[in-house]
Amino acid sequence: MEFTLQQLKQYDGTDSSKPIYVAIKGRVFDVSTGNTFYGPGGAYALFAGKDASRALAKMSKNEDDVVSNIDGLSDKEIEVLADWEKKFEAKYPVVGRVV
Repeated sequence: MEFTLQQLKQYDGTDSSKPIYVAIKGRVFDVSTGNTFYGPGGAYALFAGKDASRALAKMSKNEDDVVSNIDGLSDKEIEVLADWEKKFEAKYPVVGRVV
């Protein structure tokens, strides 16, 4: 499936009839099985329904960092993002991409 960032927002966990999605580098993962983390009130709820690439790379929970733009990240931050991507690939199914 293809999602715009606007469409992705619908999958933020606030509607219990819809799955919870988080995107990394444009790939959309279904993180519904981790709803205690990504659902409302969860430690990573601010990532739900968004591309969280920059925030994950920076290990940030700052709302301003929850964006897809990874321009200007350090080599270390790119490595951290790659590690997160591997963790998501191992744990959650890819259901689409952000266009």
